[in-house]
Amino acid sequence: MIPAWKNTPSGKLRAKGLGLRFEGASGPFNAITDVAGVSVGYSTIITGEGPLVTGKGPVRTGVTAIVPRPFGQIEQPLFAGFFSLNGNGELSGSHYIEETGKMALPVTITNTHSCGIARDATIRWAVEYLAERYHDDFALPVAAETYDGFLNDINGFHVEARHVIEAIEAARGGAIEEGSVGGGTGMKCFGFKAGSGTSSRRLDYDGEAFTIGVFVQANFGTRRHLTVLGRTIGADPELPAMVTKTGDTDLSSIIVVIATDAPFLPHQLKRLARRASFGIGRTGGMATHGSGDLFLAFSTAASDLGGGAMRTVRFVPDEDIDGFFEAVVQATEEAILNAMIANEAMTGRDGNFVPALPHEAVKAALGLRD
Repeated sequence: MIPAWKNTPSGKLRAKGLGLRFEGASGPFNAITDVAGVSVGYSTIITGEGPLVTGKGPVRTGVTAIVPRPFGQIEQPLFAGFFSLNGNGELSGSHYIEETGKMALPVTITNTHSCGIARDATIRWAVEYLAERYHDDFALPVAAETYDGFLNDINGFHVEARHVIEAIEAARGGAIEEGSVGGGTGMKCFGFKAGSGTSSRRLDYDGEAFTIGVFVQANFGTRRHLTVLGRTIGADPELPAMVTKTGDTDLSSIIVVIATDAPFLPHQLKRLARRASFGIGRTGGMATHGSGDLFLAFSTAASDLGGGAMRTVRFVPDEDIDGFFEAVVQATEEAILNAMIANEAMTGRDGNFVPALPHEAVKAALGLRD
């Protein structure tokens, strides 16, 4: 069996498998799915080659679904928090989260021009799957996006409701794939191929073990700023000799989804979401003007947040939250690098090419040995 910390289920090398050593202790899958009850599913759409013909392709896109509770409990609200580091992007449901501190239903991530259908198809799925619950009620699910138009026929609207539902129904726990899958299919980071990435951290508090899990759809950054384990290697002479330069660095974004089983209140989850900024900064991200850097955090700890009676919840005191902040920063940094390292070069519309991050050059730049 391939160790989950080292390789993805398909055998792609992850950051730790390449020899990178990060701070903190990961969960068994080093993924957002280390948080019990959380699952991830993908629908990946890759068709066609050559010149762009709008509506026909080439297509390099997809949908990611993060399901925060087991399907039998999916309608139960969770405490949640939202933070926008730079708002040139979309994350539906954020106003409701800001108002009530709660969310429910699967979270979907796709390309910029398919965010609406991801939201609407999630509601359709909920109405059909939970017919009694939503017979006479509203749903405001989270759907988020990043731009994949450099590689994808983004104005062809190839993501359909069936792809969204496929991603939701494909959601599973355990080890998950990374790289050019799901909503991350057509994405890039620092001029290299990127997309979907994940990581986790485990920590103890007050005699209990808790998990922070992070999932990113990474699509940001300028080549010269790429930083790995504290060293800025984007301009390192080992890298330019091995890759082809790509354009389109201005339209960049990152979606970060943070899950935890630790008991937190909504304002604390907003604080956790805000700390993803530092994990992005560790890799060289700067939240440029054209970037949509939108972060969501939720806790699975509370299970009865509906009306009708007085509720009692427990929570980690704000004074003791620093260890969880650090876990978010660590896992966000590693998830971004996993999205790049567990990846391959891709050619898309009009022959636009994004190279893979060269593993051996990264190791050489960091002084790593086999």
